[in-house]
Amino acid sequence: MRIRSILAFAAASIATLAMPSMVMAHTKVVASTPAQGTKVAKPKQVTLTFSEALLPPTVATSIVMTAMPGMKNHGEMVIRNFTTSWSNGNKTLTLALKQPLRAGDYDVRWQAAGADGHRMTGKVSFTVS
Repeated sequence: MRIRSILAFAAASIATLAMPSMVMAHTKVVASTPAQGTKVAKPKQVTLTFSEALLPPTVATSIVMTAMPGMKNHGEMVIRNFTTSWSNGNKTLTLALKQPLRAGDYDVRWQAAGADGHRMTGKVSFTVS
C-alpha cells in the first residue's frame, strides 16, 4: 500500500511539472501606451495590451489622478470622461478620452479574467507633463 501511495504521488508530481506553462499563466499587461513609468504630454487615449484574450464582461478599468503639480496633499481623483473599445482579438483595450489628461500623476487600474476565469488586477502608472 505504501508503494502505491509513493507511486501515485510521484505520478501526480510529474504530471504537474509536465503541464504547459500557459495553463498556469495569468492575465497581465504586456504593453501599454503611455508605458509604465513614462512622462508624456496630454494623452488623448490609453491602451493596454494583455498577455491573453480577455472576457470583456469581466473587465473593469479606471483612470485615477494620484497627484497634481503644486498640490502637496492632493487626494485621488477618478477620471470618468472616457469610452472603451477592444481590438486584437480582445487582447488590447483602448480607453479613448473625451479630453486630454491634465498635468499630474496617473494610475490606470484594471481587473480582468482570461479564458481560465481567474480574475487578476494590476495598474499602469505614468505622469502627464
